[in-house]
Amino acid sequence: AMEEQSAKFVSQKISKARWRPLPPAALQPPDLFATGSWDNEDNRISIWSAGGVGNVGLNGEYQAEPQLLCDIRHDGDVMDMQFLDQERIVVASSTGTVTVFRHHQNNQTLSANQRWEKAHYHVDQDTSCGGAACTGVICNKPEIVTVGEDGRINLFRVDQKDAVRTIDNADSSTLYAVTFLRTTEILTVNSIGQLKIWDLRQQRNEPSQIFSLTSDRVPLHCVDRHPNQQHIVATGGQDGMLSVWDIRQGTMPVSLLNAHEAEMWEVHFHPSNPDHLFTCSEDGSLWHWDTSTDVSEKPSFLHQGGRSTACFSHSTINQSVVSSLLSSDPTKDRIEITNLVPNQTLSVNTLDVLGPCLVYGTDAEAIYVNRQLFA
Repeated sequence: AMEEQSAKFVSQKISKARWRPLPPAALQPPDLFATGSWDNEDNRISIWSAGGVGNVGLNGEYQAEPQLLCDIRHDGDVMDMQFLDQERIVVASSTGTVTVFRHHQNNQTLSANQRWEKAHYHVDQDTSCGGAACTGVICNKPEIVTVGEDGRINLFRVDQKDAVRTIDNADSSTLYAVTFLRTTEILTVNSIGQLKIWDLRQQRNEPSQIFSLTSDRVPLHCVDRHPNQQHIVATGGQDGMLSVWDIRQGTMPVSLLNAHEAEMWEVHFHPSNPDHLFTCSEDGSLWHWDTSTDVSEKPSFLHQGGRSTACFSHSTINQSVVSSLLSSDPTKDRIEITNLVPNQTLSVNTLDVLGPCLVYGTDAEAIYVNRQLFA
């Protein structure tokens, strides 16, 4: 089923790819995405049209590959990237700086709209070498939260010059990723396998809750919150395991699933179809975890050498990824897992899903768009 997927070779390693959000009630599939690069002499933020819309060849195959609309130089590696709204993208740099870029759709240009220099730093903001990588950014317009290698959490508001709030020693280890649980609460993951919840209404610089992976202290690289059930989060880390947590119960993950054979870089619930979860890894794979159907009636196969499908049961309440992932009786049903990039050898660093479309980027200097995720 490779014909619905198009590839574009871009001569730079892609660290992040994000769909531009669709306007509310939009019926069309996503049409634009942004990418950021890393480990190149000249890193760039680029805006692409997804292509493929209406460009169908004689045999019904899509012809159009993604087309570059505009790009702009970026100082340092792109560590994370989030759309703030239809026009603005917030980018986290390895230099510690956070930049808001604006995409001008009338003339297809990008400009740096706002910049917080060295939002993250090791010693002090003024020394030339003091920058610490900003590892994660999450937006809930007008608010922007960033985390970094320096264990610092910043709360910015777009169009305000200074941070609204900074928690200086939020963590003694590296913070790798952050997500909003609700408008006043965020969740961070760190390099010693901990999740921490922060209530931004509290003035104390302490987390309101701490969860811990295991005694192994495996670094956690990524986190995503279930779009409808705010107490459910998924995390992935250095050992390639997928962990699913219910933050209402206990301090341990509810389930730990064998996933990738190397670091998991991103995990995403599908925003409108959260029975589907996606993960990508340093091992060159991108997995689609599908719990939408009772898979016990289907043959369970996995395009992965020798690894069998993970087994979990559905709870009777609702047949969602959550109930199957959180179930305690793993004998009845299965989660169907498909590797969407069977023979990629270099790292799949990033993915994003919106509507029927998937975009992902790799260290093989390529971006891929799949327009028929659920075909």
